Amino acid sequence: MQVRVLSAQVLDAVVHRGRSLKSELAATLPRLSDPRDRALLEAIAFTALRGRYRYAPALRGWLQKPPGAGDGPLMALLLAGCAQLDALQLPAHAALAATVEAARALGRPHQAGLVNALLRRAQREGFAPADPAAAWPDWLRGRIEAAWPAQAPEVFAASAQPAPLWLRVNRSRIARDEYRARLEAAGIASTTDPRLADALCLEVPVPVAALPGFDEGLVAVQDGSAQQAADALGAEPGARVLDACAAPGGKAAHLLERDPALELLALEVDPRRVPRIEENLRRSGLYEPGTTGRVQVRVADATMPALWWDGFTFDAILLDAPCSATGVVRRQPDILLHRREEDLAALIQVQARLLDAAWPLLRPGGVLLYATCSILPEENATQVDAFLARTADAVASPLPAAFGHPAGVGRQRLPGEDGMDGFFYARLQKSD
Repeated sequence: MQVRVLSAQVLDAVVHRGRSLKSELAATLPRLSDPRDRALLEAIAFTALRGRYRYAPALRGWLQKPPGAGDGPLMALLLAGCAQLDALQLPAHAALAATVEAARALGRPHQAGLVNALLRRAQREGFAPADPAAAWPDWLRGRIEAAWPAQAPEVFAASAQPAPLWLRVNRSRIARDEYRARLEAAGIASTTDPRLADALCLEVPVPVAALPGFDEGLVAVQDGSAQQAADALGAEPGARVLDACAAPGGKAAHLLERDPALELLALEVDPRRVPRIEENLRRSGLYEPGTTGRVQVRVADATMPALWWDGFTFDAILLDAPCSATGVVRRQPDILLHRREEDLAALIQVQARLLDAAWPLLRPGGVLLYATCSILPEENATQVDAFLARTADAVASPLPAAFGHPAGVGRQRLPGEDGMDGFFYARLQKSD
């Protein structure tokens, strides 16, 4: 019953109070001591948000009167119940009983009968099929359809499905095939992709606690598209590299695992996110927080290099820019609730400022990889084209088809393609 109570509280905060699913789960999961309960809470929350475009209309149609202003917790609990009965296919008796009891625990004993009646109706009648595009706000759906008219239905469908679990094997500690054998010995099946030298894909995700050597840093969780950033950057051995927007640190760790001789500076403007970067780098075995040396993590604004840059140019710059995150909706379904059209204009301005600020820090002949987890041209191909038009010494360095569809001078992978997230890459070189 506690899992259902906490699920309803998380969903209420996300759906009705504009909170981030990631932050709500981070605060709530530690309250559950059993890993199975934590996994169930996550499953309910993600499934309810992904299926909300089907569940919410059915619930509104079944209610005799519209929910009131104070009924957010009730509607969140009903979404959790629908997710359990529908996509998660939990035993109906247990799901019903626990969810009805959760209504009482949430201080709503007068609505326990209503919860029971509505969920029993959901059990009997199920939910009508619906177009996954209905989950997207009109303004954003229109942009996706305009940008990718042939692929838009697949984008919407893939974004409504759970993602596989992609692992990045730490090649500085263990060979990928050796780690794959460890997974197999633990009863965990995985597949490889010829484009991803360090990746393993688990179609059936498992808790990270079940991954052999996870705590020792043998492996990390990172989507295949994000892993390709190291290949797209193509830093020379021992290069001086700037990761300009480093949180949560996975790409920086991957670069170091590929080449422990790199001199790497990882920047993050939000000090609350720096401990996560440091922990990810520490787990790689190639960085110790609090020390100075070849690898440094700093709180700094990449758009204001005068406040932190030492005057020495970089050989390579990774600019994984803040974006609309429209390529990772399957991992962050609350994006469709919280993203606003006015957000996009602000993000585009920040991306342009980051490009303009980073470019003077690059040595002649150096490379900058501009990347986003967006699938909107305004943040990607159009953004890069505008930068090239105003930057005389910047030239595009084409990437091969392994990185996705042609998109201006860059490449775009769409959500679900090759099992990966949506991601954009553009490799730019400074002329000598």
